[in-house]
Order: sequence, then structure tokens, then C-alpha cells
Amino acid sequence: MNRSQRITLYILVLIASAAWIVLSADGSASDAIADTPAPQVGFAAPDFTLETSSGETVTLSELQGNAVLVNHWATWCPPCRAEMPAMQKLYDEYKDQGFVILAVNSTVQDNPMDIPPFLEEYGLTFPILLDQTGEVARAYQIRSLPSSYFINRLGIITEVVIGGPMSEALLRTRIEEALK
Repeated sequence: MNRSQRITLYILVLIASAAWIVLSADGSASDAIADTPAPQVGFAAPDFTLETSSGETVTLSELQGNAVLVNHWATWCPPCRAEMPAMQKLYDEYKDQGFVILAVNSTVQDNPMDIPPFLEEYGLTFPILLDQTGEVARAYQIRSLPSSYFINRLGIITEVVIGGPMSEALLRTRIEEALK
């Protein structure tokens, strides 16, 4: 085989390989995500069940009747760290009125060994949930940490806050709105 025949053969093999990849790809998962709108104000919050850092199971829909803050975070995230003291303070203040914080750790992007010292450092007492597969992050279409979803007693999202840190004043206003 001469040089030009080899080049032609290589090009044909590359074209055939590319065609095989395109034709055999299963796009159903990415299509499902693309067809699902991101959670937004006025719509029901996507339900999920996750384990806490202590091994208990929490399901969002079982908390209906409470106002819930679903906060996606990681230990390495500076804005996440900055907003945790205000979240803990307001959790302590409003928990007896039916306010719950579900702090969803993006465990697929974090080191699980860093979570216990983080909880101790900030004195966190609200549930810390571990999203070990990234399923909840995909359902909420998380692109940035922290990302927070305020959910009213009916399970409807009342506010979405992407980025942070959230101030105590912002948290207080959103919590009181969700408790109505």
C-alpha cells in the first residue's frame, strides 16, 4: 500500500468511527435533562431522598407543611462557609415555627472526610444531606455553589438564590415569606 492509500484508509476509519459513536450514543439521559426546566419560583420543588451525615434518611416531600431551605454547598466553597453562621442563627430562631434547612452537600465534588470538621467548626445542627451520586444536583440543575431554594409550606419554590453568601437580612426576609 502506498502512502496516499494509507492516508485514505485512515480517513475512512476515522469517519466510520465517528459515525459509529454518533449512531450508537444513547442521548436519552441528556435529552431528559435538557427537556426538564430548572426549578423555579412558583413551581413545586423537585422531590428527593438523601441520607444525612449521621445515616438517617430525609425525603423533601415528607416535610410538606414546613418552610424549607434547600441549600447546595461544599466544604471548599468560600461563599458557602461565609453564609453558614447566618443560616444556623436563623435556623435556631425559626425552627419552632416550622422552618427546616436541608443542607445538601455536593459530595461528588467534595471530600466526605472534610464534612465532620466543617460541622464542628460552624456548630451546625440542621440536617446535612449527602448527595453522593449527584442526582439531586442534576435534578436542581446546580451550576454554581452555593445555590439555595426557599420552599413554602405547600412545597412551592418561593425564591431561588444562586451564589452567595446570603446575608442574614436576605435569609430572614425569604424565610418569613416561605413561612406565610
